[in-house]
Amino acid sequence: MTTNEALRKLAARAKQVGALALDTEFMGEGRYRTELCLVQVAVETDEPDEPAWTELIDPFDREIDPAPIVALIDDPEVEIIVHAGRQDLALLRRLWHAQPRNCFDTQIAAAFAGMRAQIGYEALLRDLLRVQLDKGASFSQWDTRPLSDAQQSYARGDVLQLNQVATVLKDRLRERGRLDWAREECLPLEASTDERDIDVIFAKLPKIGVISGEQRATARALVIWREECADREDKPVQKVLADAAIVEVAKRQPIDDRQLREMRGIHDGIARRRGAAIVNVVTSAADNPPIASQRSDRTQSDPGDAALIVLAESLVRARAVQEDLAYELLATRADLQAVVSAVRDHGPDPDVRTLRGWRRAVVGDELLALLQGERSLRIDQQLRVVVAD
Repeated sequence: MTTNEALRKLAARAKQVGALALDTEFMGEGRYRTELCLVQVAVETDEPDEPAWTELIDPFDREIDPAPIVALIDDPEVEIIVHAGRQDLALLRRLWHAQPRNCFDTQIAAAFAGMRAQIGYEALLRDLLRVQLDKGASFSQWDTRPLSDAQQSYARGDVLQLNQVATVLKDRLRERGRLDWAREECLPLEASTDERDIDVIFAKLPKIGVISGEQRATARALVIWREECADREDKPVQKVLADAAIVEVAKRQPIDDRQLREMRGIHDGIARRRGAAIVNVVTSAADNPPIASQRSDRTQSDPGDAALIVLAESLVRARAVQEDLAYELLATRADLQAVVSAVRDHGPDPDVRTLRGWRRAVVGDELLALLQGERSLRIDQQLRVVVAD
């Protein structure tokens, strides 16, 4: 484990070279919020043949001050290198109040370098550096102390070559003229958060749009109560009261423990421990104003859209192969549905990523032309999909 002096020295070196590799170990099982258990950082040394300088930061050690690392994360002149780092950065935002400014995610970058989307770090190390990562301690109890030598070795391994991986990927992306594309795709990492949004949670409840406004008001009150209860007891929200049970309680409006026990999804343990509180929330919510149903913003489909979406997907997949890009970078089915619906209804271009920025140049304009009858698809002698004027 590190010392404050070692952290300050590593931070100074990272500031000098303008890059810091970062990873975390965390545990979310059986908790309300994911718990940060370890932070690993690494920086390249002056000697090209020397391994990277790594430090392990124990967030449970109150004597350790992470401020030098937070300052680097907040510094737009220092690149923070992560792999699949959304959760890592979200945790550091919440617990260390970090404000990421300049992130480079090697998983995102790999998809622009002709590798598969969401490639794991172990596979990336093997493919790029011919290094085999020891994953023996990957499912450790990271919240126990002291950490074993095997755990510490594994944790260091997750950042030891991360700077090298990033360098190799950047070189490949520069050759292809795609480094800016990858950096653009990494920008949303700056806003990574794991804060729970009551409105989002409420909107995702099953069949919430088909019950009455009064019942929706009760459901929202139950969501708020459940969040407070889960936070207080540090339990997953579904262990307090399941989503389906919330909607059922809101529909049935039980006025006593007996009615609650008769409901589907409320087992004896829930009724015994939380029955009085649930009934109290239902009773109190009766005075809340009704919540109107929010119409879905999702594009309405037409029975004839399915064939058009398949055609559009064929084009996108053909371009992904031609450009050596992961298909997932270009479009989702929801994107294609929105584009198809807009063309069908003679509406404006929908605000989907396939029609923005570099994606529009790669496939977006061609997709619109195809759906407007200005392009066609055919199969060549090598059984490849070819776009024809």
